[in-house]
Amino acid sequence: MNPTRKRRMTVIGLILAAVGIATALGVVALTQNVTYLYTPVEVLQGKVPADARFRLGGMVKADSIKRATDSLKVEFVTTDGDADMTVEYHGILPDLFREKQSVIATGKMDNGRFVATEVLAKHDETYVPRDVADAMAKAHAKHEVKDAPAPQKQ
Repeated sequence: MNPTRKRRMTVIGLILAAVGIATALGVVALTQNVTYLYTPVEVLQGKVPADARFRLGGMVKADSIKRATDSLKVEFVTTDGDADMTVEYHGILPDLFREKQSVIATGKMDNGRFVATEVLAKHDETYVPRDVADAMAKAHAKHEVKDAPAPQKQ
């Protein structure tokens, strides 16, 4: 192989190596920032990796909001119909946050409770996040089958 061709192959090899390294670093960075949505029953079943940052979706349970008088700390219970999970949040809640409404909280588990760093509330009367709606529909379907009366013989 002549020296010119050898130099070109070396440059092409270095460029391909740099592109490969940049792609690998990009993929690693993106996978570290992914946050999955789970329902309270999935969290309690242990489907969430330990120390993982994730989103908890469900409905705010009635009469469960407790606000601290001396700080911005708020505790409330999120439910999916099958299980309840206590959420702790330090900060100002969205204006549309209230009981019996959809909520998605982003954070981590800490000693059996979910500590949120961000809380999102639904934005209108018909909106429910798709993942939460699917999980709630499964829970309701399961309860309807369980609670349905037995067919009567005639």
